[in-house]
Amino acid sequence: MALIVQKFGGTSVGSAERIAHVARKVQAACQAGHQVVVVVSAMSGETDRLTGLAKELNPAMPARELDVLLSTGEQVTIALLAMALEQLGQPARSYTGAQVAIRTDGAHSKARIEHIDEAALRAELDAGRVPVVAGFQGVDERGNITTLGRGGSDTTAVALAAALRADECQIYTDVDGVYTTDPRVEPNARRLDKITFEEMLEMASLGSKVLQIRAVEFAGKYAVPLRVLSTFEDGPGTLITLEDDDLMEAPVISGIAFNRDEAQITVAGVPDHPGIASLILGPVGEANIEVDMIVQNVGANDLTDFTFTVHHRDYQRALGVVRAVAKELNAAEVRGSDSIVKVSVVGVGMRSHAGVASRMFAALARDGINIRMISTSEIKISVVIEDKYLELAVRNLHREFGLEGEPTEETV
Repeated sequence: MALIVQKFGGTSVGSAERIAHVARKVQAACQAGHQVVVVVSAMSGETDRLTGLAKELNPAMPARELDVLLSTGEQVTIALLAMALEQLGQPARSYTGAQVAIRTDGAHSKARIEHIDEAALRAELDAGRVPVVAGFQGVDERGNITTLGRGGSDTTAVALAAALRADECQIYTDVDGVYTTDPRVEPNARRLDKITFEEMLEMASLGSKVLQIRAVEFAGKYAVPLRVLSTFEDGPGTLITLEDDDLMEAPVISGIAFNRDEAQITVAGVPDHPGIASLILGPVGEANIEVDMIVQNVGANDLTDFTFTVHHRDYQRALGVVRAVAKELNAAEVRGSDSIVKVSVVGVGMRSHAGVASRMFAALARDGINIRMISTSEIKISVVIEDKYLELAVRNLHREFGLEGEPTEETV
């Protein structure tokens, strides 16, 4: 018998029919002899509907009241799923975040979990009932309802699994696992049986939207085995776990990630002296604009070029900030582009295999794809290219590193 935390997202519980389907999956796990705790999101579209109502009545949307409002979406789902389980003869009881005592800080709309009192859940499990817990929410020390922000239900599930020392946390979605890349771009993408926390973190941060970064970070910190599964298809899914001891057996590259939400800004001809990066990026940071990749060229004639990327939504605002700074620095020009993408290869096998970068660059060069920027870490290499080459680049790199089939000696 295993203790399992199962999380079902908004699409999985998007209608009464789908909630009934989820109830049957939960019941099957119980009948297999497992103890099950369920975490659910609001029904798909419900959070957007509630946010729209709030905006209509008060565009300022006071944070405390918005959290009270949005938390009701999950409250609807937990009650309906508990009812569906009871109808099947499986004892169940619904719990809000406050009833479980998921204690958070007081940062409304982006609260962080500080403590979970698992006593109530253990009592339910010992009594043979399935606790159905509202994801995305908690309560602060003053008793105020808080929400955890984007991906909050995944975080709730992982946090509960950690508190309960669960054998596995299963994240049910509308896909059947983590793939080597997006199958909509590369039809030959392959579902991975296993991936490390470190690789999944990189994939999530670089554009893969299967799991939220925060949930993966939490799982890695507390060594909670995560498994991504499909609500609608049976299968083993993808296990996200600790790094394998023997990296020699790992493929060089586990996946190709990409991000379409990038924009690039270059400040050309700025004085080449210490502190220039701070003078340019300081005002950008003060404007609450996050910077991703950064490149500063080697200076010539006491001048240098400074290039960085920001999120697409911040592009015009960042341009305005940088143009003002460039004028003060007497820079030659400011130029930018929002027609770029970032493509990344990710794999823990890169630690023990040389030549990944040269293979990547050669594969792109063969099809005339020019690289604008390069960024590396121990287990990933990212490049910025023109957006029109995205699909070609992903497919070529997928083929170059042998990701369309099972790993062979030639790809490690």
